[in-house]
Amino acid sequence: MTDAHLMKKAASRRGFLAGGLAAGASAAVATAARADDPAITSVQPWAQQLGDGVDARPYGYPSEFEKHVVRKNVPWLTADPVSSVNFTPLHELDGIITPNGLCFERHHSGVAELDPGQYRLMINGLVDRPLVFTLEDLKRFPRVNHIYFLECAANSGMEWRGAQLNGCQFTHGMIHNVMYTGVKLGDILAEAGVKSSGKWLLPEGADASAMTRSVPMEKALGDCLIAFKMNGEALRPEQGYPVRLVVPGWEGNMWVKWLRRIEVGDQPWHHREETSKYTDLLPNGKARRFTWEMDVKSVITNPSPQAPISHGPGPAVLTGVAWSGRGTVPRVDVTIDGGKNWVPSRIDGPSLSKSMHRFYYEFNWTGEPLLLQSRAHCSTGTVQPTKDELREVRGENSIYHNNGIQTWFVNEKGVAENVEIS
Repeated sequence: MTDAHLMKKAASRRGFLAGGLAAGASAAVATAARADDPAITSVQPWAQQLGDGVDARPYGYPSEFEKHVVRKNVPWLTADPVSSVNFTPLHELDGIITPNGLCFERHHSGVAELDPGQYRLMINGLVDRPLVFTLEDLKRFPRVNHIYFLECAANSGMEWRGAQLNGCQFTHGMIHNVMYTGVKLGDILAEAGVKSSGKWLLPEGADASAMTRSVPMEKALGDCLIAFKMNGEALRPEQGYPVRLVVPGWEGNMWVKWLRRIEVGDQPWHHREETSKYTDLLPNGKARRFTWEMDVKSVITNPSPQAPISHGPGPAVLTGVAWSGRGTVPRVDVTIDGGKNWVPSRIDGPSLSKSMHRFYYEFNWTGEPLLLQSRAHCSTGTVQPTKDELREVRGENSIYHNNGIQTWFVNEKGVAENVEIS
């Protein structure tokens, strides 16, 4: 069935979906014990022999039964794997922290493999003392720890013109949320002494693409970090080892990896990745420039196309993630009938600024079809818009900054599809 047919089918079901599928689980979750169930009555293989000792896995890895939980790419999205992206499997995760090995990757010239002993960071331009830091030099500054999300500006970009990719890993998986350990960028700049005329920074990566972006000084001195660890361990090579820039709440393209140089200037540079790319093209042909902040957004991760409802009618748990580049997310509303009825979800876990939030909604599934949506509220007062509301303002030419509400259609068998409704 095509997406167009699914969209019509989903819209036609809105009329008879009961608004009374409210929170609360009345049916039993567990099945009655059976004397002939071998999973209970038989001694399983893992209980009949010794397992590996502590020296068998010097670096831990997941159970073999979780080997399907991996990053995946969409080959036709980009021309070559070295300038491409893979996606975090959001539907397989819970809580708010993304495991290091599952954080999405976006590269412009492949993964650079730097020798930390040869690593150098240069500060130059409009400074009193041009300086060069080694990795060990950076680690001598006061350290800080912060949990932030990193989202690519193109996350959900393929959905501007309608339902395209069937799974939240592919529609929303260009995001991760980790704890960064590092030093304040402002402390490093203070060591070099920024001249009064210094208003902008140009961070540059050490990879073959020499990634650069213009960063205003106010942001740099505000909450930017130079990070060398994530979730307690050293950055992974694909995440910028040994050092990357952290620009909280702003589009991921600015979080320059393999950071080698920061130039201080008096105006923005308008380099390649902030002119020909990473600008939002409007219907009249003009482009929105310097749209740094990532607006409030959410997605239901379960149920979803890659995570169907696998049980019959009865108690069910809906869950997802929400985030905002402008603050916290104090509220996420959800609907299971395509917007006919909205109810508050339950946010559980830390609520941190510019970090992911985990939300849940427990309800009793009757076996009827569902139209699932989530709508996040930012602490600044903004509310996640519908896709139609975004298109009315920006058209369909952009591939960046799509924070529209996502819809999943779940049929009577629990199978979910990516659809849109009006």
